[in-house]
Amino acid sequence: MSALGKILGGTIGFAFGGPIGALFGVVAGHFVEKSMLGGAGTVRKRDLRDTRGRKDSPEELQWAFIFSLVTLAAKLSKVDGKVTRDEVETLKAVFPIPEDAYSNVHLIFNAAKSDSLGFEPYARQIRVIFSENRNVLESFLAGLLQIAVADGVYHPSERRFLASVARIFGFSDGDWSRIEGTYISSTRDDTVDPYEVLGLSPDASDSEVRAAYLKIVRNYHPDRLEAQGVPVEFRKLGETKTAEANDAYDRIKKMRELTN
Repeated sequence: MSALGKILGGTIGFAFGGPIGALFGVVAGHFVEKSMLGGAGTVRKRDLRDTRGRKDSPEELQWAFIFSLVTLAAKLSKVDGKVTRDEVETLKAVFPIPEDAYSNVHLIFNAAKSDSLGFEPYARQIRVIFSENRNVLESFLAGLLQIAVADGVYHPSERRFLASVARIFGFSDGDWSRIEGTYISSTRDDTVDPYEVLGLSPDASDSEVRAAYLKIVRNYHPDRLEAQGVPVEFRKLGETKTAEANDAYDRIKKMRELTN
């Protein structure tokens, strides 16, 4: 069974507090198998207030990542006013949802779409859960961006929705523009400052430039992302970010005539 299948197919589940926990409660009757409750998996109730100061396992974080991504994807699907035959197919077009998890993705998606709660409370809880891993929050935004354009149209209302999520996550407007340009080619500014990509000022030393570049490569390595809560099936998000850093570093090396 794939990682996504294991997490969403009924062998692992974690009931968080807050809005994510409330939504989990709506789908739990279908989502959680009796065998799982008997010991095949773990269902642990936790309060949002307990998030800081304790460590979650990679499986818990991956569950939170996927559950939350599907939830916000459902909220996103409503903002452009379009109704499609099967909007979960959009998720499948972007990420490899295995057959053993497909029905549960449907349950989460439909429950979130029908939920009267806005997207903001979910986004705020996601920020708290992944507060120590800014790269995971960026990967989350990248996933939503790819879902938004999967139908070939990046609607202005979708863009406003995602910009709001980015602000809730703690990203500045400049950060959001850079992230959007990284994952959405139509919004990319080819004149973007390579120092901005690496989070540096132009007067940074050569050693600082190399250190910043290596930090990005290390933080977005698939193994590191997976350990922090991004399932391995989402590795392309990290590969895109690494490619952006590679390009920025190459441009700086050329400008400075560096050899390594």
